[in-house]
Amino acid sequence: MTNHSRRTFLESASGAAAIGTFLNLNPKAMGANETIRVALIGARNQGKGVALRHIKAGAKIATLCDIDDAINAKISPLLQEAQGSAPQYVKDYRRVLDDKNIDAVIISTPDHWHTHMALAACQAGKDVYLEKPVSQTMREGQLIRDAARKYNRVMQVGTMRRSADHFRAAAEYVGSGKLGKICLIKAWMCQLRKSIGTPADGEPPAGVDYDMWLGPAPKRRFNENRFHYNWRFFWDYGNTELGNQGVHVLDIALWGIQKLRGDKNCMPTHVSGQSGIYWLKDAKEVPDTQVLTYDYGDFVLNWELRSFGGHHPMEGTAAGTGFYGTDATLIVDGSGWKVYASDGSVAASMQSAPFRHEQDFLECIKSRKRPLADIEIGRLSTTLCHLGNVVTRLNRSVVFDPATETFGKDKEANAFLTKTYRSTYPLPRV
Repeated sequence: MTNHSRRTFLESASGAAAIGTFLNLNPKAMGANETIRVALIGARNQGKGVALRHIKAGAKIATLCDIDDAINAKISPLLQEAQGSAPQYVKDYRRVLDDKNIDAVIISTPDHWHTHMALAACQAGKDVYLEKPVSQTMREGQLIRDAARKYNRVMQVGTMRRSADHFRAAAEYVGSGKLGKICLIKAWMCQLRKSIGTPADGEPPAGVDYDMWLGPAPKRRFNENRFHYNWRFFWDYGNTELGNQGVHVLDIALWGIQKLRGDKNCMPTHVSGQSGIYWLKDAKEVPDTQVLTYDYGDFVLNWELRSFGGHHPMEGTAAGTGFYGTDATLIVDGSGWKVYASDGSVAASMQSAPFRHEQDFLECIKSRKRPLADIEIGRLSTTLCHLGNVVTRLNRSVVFDPATETFGKDKEANAFLTKTYRSTYPLPRV
């Protein structure tokens, strides 16, 4: 079914009468023993890993969609080895959405494509595994959330720490009150980013649909720095290290805050900080060093980024989340968590637990329940990233209204709530 015919169907009287059947039921996903057919959109690095974990959890990757023939040539054999059959290969994601045999899609593209694809997938009746961060603007996140609800889609965001029991237990411990009054929460990333240099513009590699890669982003000549992986260091396509690495540890901070204050009161009212490129002077546009403070009125959340060295990491871990209370402190990362009492002793602890993110997604496709990292959860974590990026781009603090998710009368800040898309790739209307 084409986009036009699908829209005509949904808007027609008969389509309205049948909308419950068309959107709520996914016949291939209803039976407990049915194999769920998934399409992978964006197969490099993260997409490859997510797809292999889906196969391990029992799904079949029926289609691989990527704009680069070389990626298909590399990844398709790996998927074939894992599941016993090669996926179909297409370059245009719209062919995936028109395929009635596809139950769900994995969207693992650069960030600037997430919104267009997620909206269109919901409209096409596909369930969605959407890589983090959800979007490039707050308004995009709202639109994706609304589309998932409107079309009754299961949407799992790739903030996979939500699916590990030790992170859940840590958040519950924070909410128990055993740490005393929490005055400070920290999230951090300590790493070493190498220089990406300043290569000149050139021509895209053979077998690459570069215009499709750019999609809604501004038209530019091809540059290897603005392509595979390094795209994340440019505002046109990514969300800085906040959206790349920070969203994971900020999501755990958010989880603890939700346990303390509830889902309706988990956003800050004032954000400030300092960001800069203080180390490498290469083609990157985004900070390598960053300290941000999210003020909640009765406590603060602090984010710290060090991309200039992974030595002597904070609290003994390169990437983690800390909750600092009047009676004790809890530190959690991928290896587990510990609670330190006022005398320095370890009062409680838990070792790491397995991630079951893809399994949870597949189970929810069958049960039609909301997944552990439902779109609204991922959207809120991504909102924290957007707030930090607005402060970074304005180089000043902002006041945020969580009720309206705007910056009040601050026109400069509100301008970042939305973005402009290339005319040939308009935002889908759903």
